[in-house]
This record gives sequence, structure tokens and C-alpha cells, in this order.
Amino acid sequence: MTTAMPLCRSALQVVLASVVVLAAAARGSACARGEMRDQAPPGSRPHSVTITEFGAVGDGRTLNTVPFQNAVFYVRSFADKGGAQLYVPRGRWLTGSFNLTSRLTLYLEQGAVIVGVKDSSQWPIAEPLPSYGQGTDLPGPRHRSLINGYNLTDVVITGNNGVIDGQGLVWWQWLRSHELNYSRPHILEFLYSEDIVISNLTFLNSPAWSIHPVYCSNVKVHNVTIETSLDAPLTDGIVPDSCSNLCIEDSTISVSHEAISLKSGWDKYGISFGRPTFDIRISRVDLLSSSGAALAFGSEMSGGISDIHVNHLRIHDSYKGISFKTSPGRGGYIEEVVISEVQMENVHVGIEFTGNCSTHPDDSFDLSDLPTIDQVTMKNMVGTNISVAGVLSGIDSAPFTAICLSNLNFSMAADSGSSSWSCSNVSGYSEAVFPEPCTELRDPSSSPSICFSLGSYSAIATA
Repeated sequence: MTTAMPLCRSALQVVLASVVVLAAAARGSACARGEMRDQAPPGSRPHSVTITEFGAVGDGRTLNTVPFQNAVFYVRSFADKGGAQLYVPRGRWLTGSFNLTSRLTLYLEQGAVIVGVKDSSQWPIAEPLPSYGQGTDLPGPRHRSLINGYNLTDVVITGNNGVIDGQGLVWWQWLRSHELNYSRPHILEFLYSEDIVISNLTFLNSPAWSIHPVYCSNVKVHNVTIETSLDAPLTDGIVPDSCSNLCIEDSTISVSHEAISLKSGWDKYGISFGRPTFDIRISRVDLLSSSGAALAFGSEMSGGISDIHVNHLRIHDSYKGISFKTSPGRGGYIEEVVISEVQMENVHVGIEFTGNCSTHPDDSFDLSDLPTIDQVTMKNMVGTNISVAGVLSGIDSAPFTAICLSNLNFSMAADSGSSSWSCSNVSGYSEAVFPEPCTELRDPSSSPSICFSLGSYSAIATA
């Protein structure tokens, strides 16, 4: 790729001014509800530097880890002066792992590509997350992500559809051939941070997960595109993990494993850490997952997941549509979830609940730590070419309760067979569902009063 000259100052100011207008127009969206506030939009920082000022070369060959690290170190001095913007112009900027700082805007111009280097030594080693106890691939430590934030506030990562490419193929090969010494890194990870905006970017080829906020609050992800190879091993899109007041909207995700996956820790580590995922809003997203679920809850949910509102999804060409996963030993809960206005096309299993997702970080889990799944409502869903409408399998000693389905219409694939639903150890309520669900969801003694948010839907529908 030919490296173009950076924009002149006057042209850059025009671009940034237009982004400020767009950011102002976005205020008042679903993401701005509650306590969430808009962070400083691009162009509003009182100071600005360009990565080339620190010796970076965007030729796709020169390693720029030190320039990125030096640039962030320099702009840290402006944190108490309104912050600063780090501008990345057109070019291919090869780099290893680097950290961010508070009150920073990282802006990628159109044609700017931050590229993760294939040398694993440029991705330092970090201790496992305390709510997991080990890496997700292997026991022990893990590689740091390409771009990291720790204990930060007010960070914006955005651009004019710039790209961050993790070059994950080499990591996928190392995983398959058992050559990894530590768990794979992600592209972007924030820990213990708040007031984060991620927008107007494309994320490609993550070694593992693309965007991973963990122990964070007030996070907004909008207008992003995430893509990995559809045969890549266990690559997820966006993974909110023990987070609160987070929203995802107006985005497109196409990955191999799970497009959006809500988590909150793994077995005894997540139970003892005790930080739930709650107050999450997801709206207007296009999801594809070739081997996993487009929208997943768990299976690492030991800190609890609740108060989740999802609407206006398009799920297509996926193995599973919506999945709730847990197992004995997890503890925790998934409750107060409402998912509505969903279109599914070419999906093998539309809805899954399973209490037998039995991977564990080590052998010290306690089978008496039983999870709870209660008050999950799915409504206003249409599916075409669905092979299996639903497989709902709870836990013998801890059935899943108040699973509510309303106004679902699935057109079954020609090879779907005679049984479109399968249920065990679950109970709930259903109305206006086709094909007719299993008897466990049609108990005559049940009523809509057991359902989370179904009453508000009925009121709207009859208004």
C-alpha cells in the first residue's frame, strides 16, 4: 500500500469539525441513557500531535511500537489540561502492544491501518484476570492486547473508518499446532476504566477477541465493523465482561465464534471477585457467527448478568442465534433480560439455553455452585430458514425459570425434521409462537406476570 502524505492542518481541521457535528447529532441516542455521558469528541481536545512527530513510518514494514509508546507518554502530560489527540494519518503502521492514557483521543484517518506485528515478543505477558484465574486458552498468564487501557477515564478511539488489524492468522496457527506458551491477546482491551467511546473504526483479524472491556463502566461502542476469518478458532467480536452502563449500537460483526458475548468471570474466580455485568443496551447490530452464537450470554457468568436490553438485531448465516450458556460449578445468575425485534436468516439453532457448558479453568470448581437463569423474555422475532427453533436444556437441580416467548414466527428449513423444539428442566410462558413450543413453555398455570418486561410490550402493542 502506498503511503500518502498526512493531511495539511487546514484539511484536518475540516475533517475534525465534521466529526464534532456527527458526535453532537449522536447525543440523545440509546447509548446516552442513564448516567452515561458523551466523552470529548474528536477535535475538541485542546492539544494534538501526529504519530509521525515521534518517528513513526507508515510503510507497513517499519516497527512503530516505540513511537506509539513515546507518543502516549508525551500526551499524558496534557491529561490535567483537557487532554490531547493522537492523530494517525493514512498508511500502514506496524506495531506491537502499547498502552493508552486518560483524556486521550486516538484518531485514525481514512486509509490509516494500525497493524499488529507477528512477532509474539512484541506482545508482553500479563497476569490472568482475577475473575478468570487463568488465560482463556491456557493455564497461567496471557499476552497483552495490541491496544490497552488500565485504570483510565475519558478515552475516545475513533476515526474516519480507519482500521486496526490484529493479523491473527499466525496466532490461530500457533493455537491449532499447540505452539502457544500463553493465551492469545485481543485487539483492544480496557481494564478498570470508565467513560470510553469506541466508534467509526474497522477491526480485523483479532488473535482472539476484538473489543474486550472488563471491569469498566460508561462504555459506548457504535458504528464499528468487526471481521475475522469464519474458520478462525474461538474469535469473538465484542465481549463486555463484568461491566456496567455499556451500550453497543449501529455496528456489524462477522466472526467465527461469538459476535457479542456477555461475561462476568469463571467459576470460583468470578464468584469471589463478584463483579457482575449489568445495565447493558444493544441496538441495531448485524451479527454473523459461523460456529458459535451471534449473541451469547456466558458461559463465564459467575459474577452475574442482569438488566440487559437488546433490540433490532439482524442475525444471519450463523450456527446459533441467541445462546444462554452455563453449568454446575459456575454459580452466578442470568436474569432480567429482554430481547426484541430480531430478524434471523439461515440459522441452524435459533434459541439455545444450556446448563451443560462444562469447561472449567481448573479442577477446584464446586459442583454445588449452581447458576440461576430466570426472567428471560424474547419477543417480536422472525426467522427464515431455521433448522431448529430452540433447544432449552436446564440443570436437574436448578431448572431455568420464567423463560418467556412472545410473538415469534420461525419459518423452518426443509431439512429441519418433525421436532423444532426440545426442552428439559425449564419452565416459562409463551404466546403467539410458531412453530408451537414445547409443553414446558405452555404451562396453563403460567401467566405473563412471571415475565420480565412482557407487560410493557403488551401495553405498547395495544396502544
